[in-house]
This record gives sequence, C-alpha cells and structure tokens, in this order.
Amino acid sequence: MIELKNLTKVYGGKVKAVDNITLDIIPGEIFGFLGPNGAGKTTAIKMITGITEKDSGSIVVNGIDIDENPLGLKREFGFVSDSPDMFLRLKGLEYLNFMADIYDVEESLRKDRIRDLSKRFAMEDALLDRISSYSHGMRQKIIIMGALIHDPNVWILDEPMTGLDPKSSFYLKEMMREHADKNNIVFFSTHVLEVAEKICDRIGIINKGKLVFVGTMEELKKSAKENESLENIFLEMTQDE
Repeated sequence: MIELKNLTKVYGGKVKAVDNITLDIIPGEIFGFLGPNGAGKTTAIKMITGITEKDSGSIVVNGIDIDENPLGLKREFGFVSDSPDMFLRLKGLEYLNFMADIYDVEESLRKDRIRDLSKRFAMEDALLDRISSYSHGMRQKIIIMGALIHDPNVWILDEPMTGLDPKSSFYLKEMMREHADKNNIVFFSTHVLEVAEKICDRIGIINKGKLVFVGTMEELKKSAKENESLENIFLEMTQDE
C-alpha cells in the first residue's frame, strides 16, 4: 500500500509544486496519475521514491515510513523515471546485472527474469550492446526491465509508455494488469487519457500541485455533464483559473 498524507513540496519559497496531497493506493489496483505538463506528477513521484526531499507530510510504502527507513522503503518498489538516458556506457546485460546486484537477486533467478523480460520486450539481441547505442524506445525498455528485475510488488512508473513501440506498449500494459491482479500495486503517471481509460482501476488528476479528483473513470464521467467527452472533462478540471 502507498499512503501519502499532506504531501507538500515548495520551490523558491512560494511555488507549491505539490500542494498538500493525501492519497491511498491499495493492493490489486492500477492507479493512473494524470495531469498536464508541470502539474506536479513527476515531483510527487520523485518524493515518493526518495529522489526529491519532501517539505512536509508523510510517505509510507508497505508500512515503511520514508523518514524512518528510507533505504528499506526503496527496496519495496521498482521505479521507472521519465527519462531513460542513464548508465549509457554500460551494456544492456551489465545494467540488468547491476540492478540485480543492488537488490540481491540470486544468480539463477536473475537469469530467468532477464530471459523472460528480454523476450517480452524483444531485447534478446541487444543485451550485449551499449545502452548509448540504443534508440529512445530501447533505452526505455531496458530501464523498465531493470526496475522489474527484483520482482517488486509495487511498481512506480513515470510516463512509462513514452517512446515504446506499439507491441512493447501492449506487453507492458498486459504486464501491469497481470501484476495488479496478483494483489500488487501499479502506480503510473500519464497524460494520455485513452491509456488511463483502458487499464486503470482508479485515477487521480493533479493540477497546479493540487489533487482535483480521485476515483474511477465511471465516477469521473458521472461528475460531468451528460454526454461530455473525457477530454473535455479533463480540460475543465485542469484549466487555468
């Protein structure tokens, strides 16, 4: 379970990138975090994962408080950032083994997982190449594979479909559903309404740092005018004041 309470981040003493967010994400669900560019999605995710320090509020993942045990909390999730341009000098296989070492994944187990993930993402023939030679989509795939190598029960994905080819995007969405159906958590950010509508059990909409809606797609539609499109609902919730 992910529990956020009054989570806040202020930049420059006055700009609230994340403004007093309280949110519970429960096992068994895919939770979509939606909002326009600059709404606070990535800042919130970076605080949950410990990359960015929060100014106030609390973050608890699977009963572990980030203030009490930050390293223990980080072992609870797999994280895919919004940029795949990292560890470019490593070969794909070196990167996956590096991630497996960090999470103490046993040798035979990691081989099985690398084999399975590389097959799913059609990366078998690229594992011995340097990540610097990969296309954007291939870099995205290797980062996703690295995040899942220790089989975490909580997935935190920041715009994970960006740059993926349709086949890999399909497989990732399939894996997300499989993972949630095993009573695990998938928490991912996106600005693509169609993706959220198809795979999310619940969504949260953030705008200017504030959480303006939390619920199912059906609840979102019921809150709107009759026959109003999801796009219009989203635009109305995130329009400038």
